[in-house]
Amino acid sequence: MKTIFLTAGLFLSQIISAQYNYPVPPEKAVVDDYFGTKITDNYRWLEDLKNPEVEKWFKSQSDFSHSIINKIPHREDLYKRMKEVQEMNGDSFDAIFQRQNTYFYTKTKKNENLSKLYSRDLSSGKETLIFDPETLGKDTQITNFAVDSKAKKIAILFSKSGGEICHLRILDLTTHQLLKDEIGPIWSEFGFEFTQDDKGILYTKMSTSDPNSNMLLKDMKAMLHIIGTDTKTDKILASREEYPELNALTEQFTSVYFTDDYKYIVLRLSSVKSESPIFVAPYSELKNKKVKWRQIVKPSDDITDVFISGDKLFLLTHKDTPNYKITLTNLSKPDFSNAKVVVPESKDKVIISIHNSKNYLYYSLGDGIVRDKYQVNINTLEGKKVDFPTGVNSSLSLNQRENDNIYCNNVNWLTPLTTYEYNPEKGDVIKSKYLNSETNYPDYNALYTVKEVEVKSHDGVMVPLSIIYPKNMKMDGNNPAYITGYGGYGFSYEPRFSARLSVLLEQGVILAVAHVRGGGEKGEKWHEAGKKATKPNTWKDFIACSEYLVNQKYTSPSKLIGNGVSAGGILIGRAITERPDLYAVAIPEVGLTNALRTEITANGPNQIPEIGTLKNEEDTKHLIEMDAQSKVKKGVKYPAVIIRVGMNDSRVAPWMPGKFAAALQNSSASGKPVLLYANYDNGHFTSDYDVIFKEYADIFAFALWQVEHPNFQPSKN
Repeated sequence: MKTIFLTAGLFLSQIISAQYNYPVPPEKAVVDDYFGTKITDNYRWLEDLKNPEVEKWFKSQSDFSHSIINKIPHREDLYKRMKEVQEMNGDSFDAIFQRQNTYFYTKTKKNENLSKLYSRDLSSGKETLIFDPETLGKDTQITNFAVDSKAKKIAILFSKSGGEICHLRILDLTTHQLLKDEIGPIWSEFGFEFTQDDKGILYTKMSTSDPNSNMLLKDMKAMLHIIGTDTKTDKILASREEYPELNALTEQFTSVYFTDDYKYIVLRLSSVKSESPIFVAPYSELKNKKVKWRQIVKPSDDITDVFISGDKLFLLTHKDTPNYKITLTNLSKPDFSNAKVVVPESKDKVIISIHNSKNYLYYSLGDGIVRDKYQVNINTLEGKKVDFPTGVNSSLSLNQRENDNIYCNNVNWLTPLTTYEYNPEKGDVIKSKYLNSETNYPDYNALYTVKEVEVKSHDGVMVPLSIIYPKNMKMDGNNPAYITGYGGYGFSYEPRFSARLSVLLEQGVILAVAHVRGGGEKGEKWHEAGKKATKPNTWKDFIACSEYLVNQKYTSPSKLIGNGVSAGGILIGRAITERPDLYAVAIPEVGLTNALRTEITANGPNQIPEIGTLKNEEDTKHLIEMDAQSKVKKGVKYPAVIIRVGMNDSRVAPWMPGKFAAALQNSSASGKPVLLYANYDNGHFTSDYDVIFKEYADIFAFALWQVEHPNFQPSKN
């Protein structure tokens, strides 16, 4: 009987694959027993990315996908329009820092694809190009930088081809030459800074630079490099092996930084879990052979961020306050139970983040749609709202050690980013003279409507849904619509303007963002309601929001495009395996679609606090439920699917989207195409606009073809 079943299944997959001449991978069944539940994985062999057969399969899939996509008309028009909209913004600015009377920043000029490092003298207004990363190779990108105290040296973090395995170089601003020091490997997200005397650099070192190594994101070490010395002699400040007293887990990241007064070194054992163990040590400990760390925060304290000013310890916590509060205690003897409440919990808004300038603490208060900015005087604890324009206001200090100047990026669904500057001592919010460019966008608010609604989910919980659509659009169910969501790690999908998505609006596509559980739009309770055991709420909320668009005649299943990125791969993967009839197209991007195999990847153990571990029977039940690949069944009519994978991705292993594509290609009975869009110039993401826009022009053209948009129908000849 088993033989008949396997033969029938193979015959069915051959029929399905014949509709599109996919480079079909053979099914090599591996059966796993998860605490009594048996799951068959037919594509385990694709996990060996160094296998020539696997390499050939990915390349043939990429070639096949392009052979289909290249037949779709007006792809180039989408690409050109994305470039045009981006250029309407003028130049765009990224990392910004002030040292004395000079701004340092990375900037991408409107007619260029990559950012370069510049300085601007605030007295004369003169701008100077400091460093062009392409001098190190065309695929080199600047990820971050730090300036020493005298503005004599700049440490620059470089990445390659959209990857996140970086190396740090030091630029001498007097000679304009890079020093011989080459420090790394360093993960792109981690900070680094000069010591007080500018002779050394704090950084976090990865255990390997091999992107395919299972140790890539494990056993990182906090390091001190003395400039001009061999990196082999760098001092280990914290690690799992050398500092067993820290009780660090192999997947925790040892990130270090100095307090603003250089009185302390701060160590954080970070992961996707926001509640990290935090330690401090006197700055003088740098001279000792081994740093003596003192723990000040435990994960059970429910503290997600701290700010230290002298011996004052400010805390951002959700202990008994799911919308968060800010408290104050003494660093020498922290007493969280009796800490002074500086900012109480809000009933209907969430304290999202904190940062500081020299004399002020700033926090964001938001509801997932609007984020307001507030200040607190560090010395008097007096607070007030800062009058930035309505929208999502994200601020950072220009130099918290020198001054109280901050800059704030203001953005909305239809309002492109504008940067403002503010100093609480002066009191005025001003549009930045040097951190904005002349823009020539159309008046999007006159062209489109934004509607914020709440949708009843499967269990009666109301889920926020943002809908953006052309004014005067007829709601008859015939409009194409694009819905996206995320729902992980307490991350809020807040309004932001997108040049890419604005081009879809111009094509008459309705845009929708589902603020599903697992995110942070409604505080820590909202996050907890979409992780591990409650993770199904994430995709069920997404399905409910999709159904709302159909029921309210915004669109119909034959016109609906579903999207999910990264951890949003769980959302879109499970949405189409649970409700394949609801979507015309699915776009999983660098997606976590094989949750059952996540733990064996380099970034897998880091995800355990969010999705669980196979070592725990209860967690395993939830991982089985999240796993989209094992839910794909032969003979089911799945929507058209285009799966984006970055072949330099270190966060989501490229084989994961690859296996999902293979399963769908061998199973779908709808006759609709399933394409694996493999990009060899990209990682989990990239800052190269040319790569980004070409990629999305292809993906959007595919989606518009499948929802029968008249401008994107291939010739029948």
